[in-house]
Formats: sequence, C-alpha cells, structure tokens
Amino acid sequence: MQKGKVLKSTGKWYIVELESGDIVNCRIRGKLRLDGLKTTNPISVGDIVSLSPDEDEEGNRVITGFDKRHNYIVRKSTNLSKQQQILAANIDRAYLIVTLKSPETHLAFIDRFLVSAESFRIPVTLLFNKTDLYSEDDQEYADALCFMYNNIGYPCFQICATNSENIEFLKEDINGKQVMISGHSGVGKSTLVNKLDPLLDLRTGLISEVHQQGKHTTTFAEMFKLASGGYIVDTPGIRAFGIVDLDKSVMSHYFPEMRKLLNECKFNNCQHINEPKCAIKDGIETFQIDESRYTTYLQLMEEDPTENYRKNDFA
Repeated sequence: MQKGKVLKSTGKWYIVELESGDIVNCRIRGKLRLDGLKTTNPISVGDIVSLSPDEDEEGNRVITGFDKRHNYIVRKSTNLSKQQQILAANIDRAYLIVTLKSPETHLAFIDRFLVSAESFRIPVTLLFNKTDLYSEDDQEYADALCFMYNNIGYPCFQICATNSENIEFLKEDINGKQVMISGHSGVGKSTLVNKLDPLLDLRTGLISEVHQQGKHTTTFAEMFKLASGGYIVDTPGIRAFGIVDLDKSVMSHYFPEMRKLLNECKFNNCQHINEPKCAIKDGIETFQIDESRYTTYLQLMEEDPTENYRKNDFA
C-alpha cells in the first residue's frame, strides 16, 4: 500500500505528498479516530497516511489509515467543548523567535511556550532575533537569558533574520525535519522564512505577521517544503498552542530543571508552593532554578484553565 505525507488539511479534503514527491488530492473513507482522544479531525498536517491504490471517480485517492504519531499538537475546540482539534503531527522541533524590543517578548510567554512544548513532547530552540537593535545592556541581558535557557536544555541562538549568512545554520538544522516557527506578531517570522527560502513566501504568503483575532477558528494548518530540505508547518491556530488540559499535580514535570529535583522533596505529592523541605524551593536558593521560571510555575498553578484558554495569546 502506498504511503504519503499530509501537507494540507481542510477537514474533508487533503493534499498529500507521495514518497516519489508527487502531490495528490485525497479524501477519507469511513471514520478514522485516534484512540483515547476526541478530535474534530482524524487526520492532520504531518501525518503519514496509507492510500488506496486506485483513484475514485473524481480522481482523488482515498486515505485508509495513518501511522502512529510520535507527537501531535492539539487545541481546544472553539466552542469550549471537550473535543479538540489536532493542529499538526510528528513535529521534530519548534523554533520560538524571541525579541527584546520591537516587540518585547516577555519571559512568562517564553516559559509558557516551553511548558506547552514539553507537554506535547516537542523540543524547542530559542532564536533571539533583531540583534542589530541591541544596546550594550540588551546584549548583556540576551547573553544572560541564553546562558539560563541553554543550561536548562534549550539551545539558544542570537540572530538577525535579515542577514542570510546569519541564519544559514538553520537550513542544515531543518533539513530532513518537520518544524514549526513561532513567536509574537512582529518578531520576524515571515522575514526568517523568506530568507530560508525566498520563493516560499512569494508562493504562499507563509506565516502572516498579523493574526486577526478569531481568524484561526476555521483555518487549518499547512506544511511547506523548503528548497534546502525539510518542512515548515504554518499553523494559523497556533494562538491556541497554550496550556491544554495539563494536570496541575504534575505541572513541575514540564520544567526540566525542576524535574531533576523532584525525588529530593520530602513529600511525594509536593506541589512546591507551601510544603516544607521542598527541593524546588531550595533549588531557587541555590540558583539551580531561576526565580522567573518559578514565578511562571506559580502562575500556571493558580490559573483557571477555562480563563487561560479564553485569554491565551500564543501567536
């Protein structure tokens, strides 16, 4: 049976790239569901699917099944029901673009993004963009942030996306992978993608710098192939790439530096807030855990999940 990679999903119809590189239009026959997850869409961008050998009367191939995913990104359905929408599957890495100014990316936003990525089992690289705008103090601050996040396990690079030579390493890094590039509006997503593959932006208008509120509710993800190799996933619904149904009792597991210390807490069910002999709070005193990261942890523990969904501003 022939297999292919889903490049675009519109809910009922799919564009699939075959292993040969040919592009075919597909539809689903019957009902496909991911065990244990109620979703509005059974197949998503990034899925590896099995196809029927023959075309139907309209010239479309039929998707008959899909391979097991090693991860997937979901968002809550827009009607706040218990159903979820799968935005993309099999993401090898997410690149979060961070800017210290024009606009400023706050630490809480970075940490919430990282927690979300941990919950989806997606590794993250931080790209500190617009270094050409740095003052001396900005440079010192960026160096300190890179030192902190590198130590936690998140690779950091300081770049100027308008400089092609400055981002050449990304072509090799992305080659052979399926990746996401995320960040606030205005941080340089389109600029970066256009420098990685100048034709791509002209063909698709990939990753708009402006996400209009509500626009993502009926838009599906799409994946684009870079000329240098690899794929970039554009998810207009990435605004909802937030804290989705995370169990607060294990929230600390999504902070790698906390995860290393959990076995040292006196109580197995320690929530690391008011409990005595807490290794996490001790870790702050010994500089094993940055105070800003712990502040984000407390905010996540205190939030109402419904309100968090409504106010989520991941873009």
